[in-house]
Amino acid sequence: MPYAGKKERSLVMIKPDGIQRSLIGEVIKRFENMGLKLIAMKMLVPTVEKIEQHYTLDPNWRRVTGEKTIKGYKDKGMTPPSEDPFEITAKILAGLKKYMTSGPVVAMVWEGAHVIKIVRKLVGGTEPLTSDVGSIRGDYVLDSYEMSDADGRAIRNLIHASGSVSEAEMEIKHWFTPEELISYRLVQEEILYDVNLDGILE
Repeated sequence: MPYAGKKERSLVMIKPDGIQRSLIGEVIKRFENMGLKLIAMKMLVPTVEKIEQHYTLDPNWRRVTGEKTIKGYKDKGMTPPSEDPFEITAKILAGLKKYMTSGPVVAMVWEGAHVIKIVRKLVGGTEPLTSDVGSIRGDYVLDSYEMSDADGRAIRNLIHASGSVSEAEMEIKHWFTPEELISYRLVQEEILYDVNLDGILE
């Protein structure tokens, strides 16, 4: 039976620092080279309200992000700024709102098999310093949690990418109308997905 998840979708956003670093083409090239299909794209300067809504689409985001941050500090042998996950997330969200509204962003929807995992692999971990060489963040950013915390700002990591299929569905609806998602065929899909590679030879 053919694999059913060939049209999985992910929201990807090139953040203001990615725009300022002139990395739009490089990011798109990485995803296209992998075989993913771009089905929507727009450039805009988000409002503070739009960014707050984006990060709180998941009602558990504040608690989970705060808990992960506290654990991250302790795993590195550091003392977290607070033991209250909601207090930590309030600071994180304030930094994100300032960062994400500082200039234009490019919002995109990418489609393809395993797109969530593939995009996350190509982008790299949230902290550029510990992202693998070969990932976008690992290759193009030198920021770290230590530096961003000391500066009292959000970490500058170039890109946002959906973390799960359900998260992607919420985020895509938040940034795009159904009419903005373009359904079309790419010739390369025959090579990537056709079971028998029929039609190559005349």
